[in-house]
Amino acid sequence: MRKNSKAAIIDAAIFLFNTKGFNGTSIRDIAAKADVNAANISYYFQNKNGLLENCFTVFFESYLEELEKGFSLLECGAEICMKAMVDNVLRYQCENTQLTRFILREMTIDSQVVREIMSTYHVKERYLFKKVLEYGMETGEFKKLSVPFSILQLKGLLSMPFLNTHYVTEVLHILPHERYFAEKYSSEISQWIKGTLCIDQHQEKMLIII
Repeated sequence: MRKNSKAAIIDAAIFLFNTKGFNGTSIRDIAAKADVNAANISYYFQNKNGLLENCFTVFFESYLEELEKGFSLLECGAEICMKAMVDNVLRYQCENTQLTRFILREMTIDSQVVREIMSTYHVKERYLFKKVLEYGMETGEFKKLSVPFSILQLKGLLSMPFLNTHYVTEVLHILPHERYFAEKYSSEISQWIKGTLCIDQHQEKMLIII
């Protein structure tokens, strides 16, 4: 079944923004790719910048929704909560590889739109990660580590495969868009959480005995 014109426009824009860049893509290019009249783009988004802002909103609203689903498990423990947040985000990013790659790349540009995103969505993201890390330290699950640097490491792990897709696919021969990737990579990040954030309970008991 053919997609509605709005969805077709968004899909076409994401593909073209990724392959030709935002500045290198015209409204006519998007309309041709989506097989719609250029007037449809003006109707839904006003202009190309409106389409860009829509892409940001769609991505980050869903991204934060996935984080919040995992965050809701905080009372089950910091490690369980953090793993759920990672699982949810990775699954979402794998299901939306093109959009994820475009958004992450655009976030490296110093623009008014990016600053607005950082002041809203990224602040909320930082709050959620900070709460989990601090809760884990308070309950004795997590080591006493720098919260900003822990978030920095986690963000790097979550974004690298999607921000550097050519390196990941052509050099490492890993395919982030494949279904198995989210499960496999989530397991790898779980090991990072276990080894970097979590206190080794066995080792701690041995130290107490000694």
